[in-house]
Amino acid sequence: MASGNKTIIYAALVGNSLISITKFVAAGITGSAAMMAEGIHSLVDTGNQGLLLFGIRKAKTPASPLHPFGHGKEIYFWSFVVAILIFALGSGIALYEGFHRVMHPEPVSSPMVNYVVLVLAMLFEGVAWYLAYREFRRFQGPRSLPAAVRAAKDPTTFVVLFEDTAAMLGLIVAFVGLALNQALDMPVLDGVATLCIGVILAFTAVWMAIRTKSLLIGEAADPEVVEDVRKRAAGVDAIVSVNEILTLHMGPNFVLLNVSVDFRDELPAGDVEQAIDRLTREIRAAHPDVKRVFMEAECRSASIADSPTEPPAPQTD
Repeated sequence: MASGNKTIIYAALVGNSLISITKFVAAGITGSAAMMAEGIHSLVDTGNQGLLLFGIRKAKTPASPLHPFGHGKEIYFWSFVVAILIFALGSGIALYEGFHRVMHPEPVSSPMVNYVVLVLAMLFEGVAWYLAYREFRRFQGPRSLPAAVRAAKDPTTFVVLFEDTAAMLGLIVAFVGLALNQALDMPVLDGVATLCIGVILAFTAVWMAIRTKSLLIGEAADPEVVEDVRKRAAGVDAIVSVNEILTLHMGPNFVLLNVSVDFRDELPAGDVEQAIDRLTREIRAAHPDVKRVFMEAECRSASIADSPTEPPAPQTD
């Protein structure tokens, strides 16, 4: 977990808590449904930052007999919970309130209060979004946005950015909806803006849930890591061939590695042990995230026979 990501989460936690209070006060004064939806959005985001920090702390829990590989996947679980909360609370309440205001429009009083709050919120959220985007860009490099998100094994890398992006879009929609409401004297537009905010949050939550679900189930390490391990193993004199390399992220910075190789038949057991030790040390030195390495001595023919084949044809009675 990068310290920069944790700092961004703390900043977002403080900022969202203050912004949510301001939005709720403005919604109470003006009666704006869009502002109420934005207040709920900021409140949910505040809780989400707390859950992310809790997940980071739980992920550092040492390994135990019940969890021999540690608790690194805690951050994946709590990131998934964040996505569910955004969908259920943020999007759900916004859509409900939006439908209610569209069916029963009410005029917005003291619109200037809303404008002031929205502009200030845009400034605060803009700073938070820039910090989150800058941190994400460091990880992204030359990759496209979708490719970088798929490659990210630390969900805090993109979860905070997604939340801040949804927050900025929601503020813009709320501002436009209130402006059109006042200019055209159409209170129904306040409800329409609230519905749009709900859709934005739903889309964000679904995207986050899909990505974090994949991490929670278990993803392999980057292909570059696997290829480098394969080359290093193939370069060991004691190894005839590399059969299979399996990796699994047990957390953002914990990779479990299993290497199946075919050793030379004439080698004594002591030489095999030394070769395994040297290769393991070399892999760990090159890839610090590889915490556990398992070497499996297996002849190539047996490996091919045990490899997955086409699924059996369905049986009929």
